Amino acid sequence: MSSKIAQFKDLQDKSVFITGGGSGIGAAITEGFISQRSRVTFVQRSEASEFCDVIEQNYGIRPDHLKCDISDTKALKRSIDKASEKQGDIAILINNAADDVRHSTLDLTEENWDKSQSITLKPYFFSIQFVLDGMIKLGGGSIINMSSISYMMGNSGYPSYVAANSAINGLTRGIAREFGHKKIRVNTIAPGWVMTKKQQMMWVTPKALEEHLKRQCLKELLVADDIVSSVLFLSSNASKAITGQLLAVDGGVVTTG
Repeated sequence: MSSKIAQFKDLQDKSVFITGGGSGIGAAITEGFISQRSRVTFVQRSEASEFCDVIEQNYGIRPDHLKCDISDTKALKRSIDKASEKQGDIAILINNAADDVRHSTLDLTEENWDKSQSITLKPYFFSIQFVLDGMIKLGGGSIINMSSISYMMGNSGYPSYVAANSAINGLTRGIAREFGHKKIRVNTIAPGWVMTKKQQMMWVTPKALEEHLKRQCLKELLVADDIVSSVLFLSSNASKAITGQLLAVDGGVVTTG
């Protein structure tokens, strides 16, 4: 992780729960919170012991990894309950896991639609529901929903994913309004095209990169660490007056407001 990652002292010892926190952007977010000395649990379907070993070697703190299929709502609740029992009520929730598998409108079946939404949208709502009581007991908290600029760009090639990411922003605004009086803040971060290993393996081509960089105001490729400081900022008291907002971290592709 870059030494330029911002430090927020109030994040030390905060209880953090992250979905999909063992790979890609999620792994960078997990490391970012560990660098703040937060208490972190992340869920992921795949094995992440090696990742946790590296984090522990580098920081002397080990994140907790719980294997969980977040499309299984009962399993997700068990994971959140287990994390809360070990590290205290969740003060910061990062909804990060998503399914951006490419698919065409004409070929998408009802089964595949439901599968996509069961990963990219449904767990966002229920993980929020499951942490609210604890946040209320704590006197407040911060929820960050990771979306994507894909729906603001009107991207084709994955309509279920684009629809879910638009809905995530609506969910953010609704929950922020409903629970603001409890000092629970809810915001969305919409990354641009971040050069994770998955992206590089599956969809990055020289032509695609060239075309995308033309759209960016800042002519540098984005990496996972570029998202982390924004996540930490919206999690910390430095952003205590910010809620119901979308922050696009994309190098200047889209504009908001």
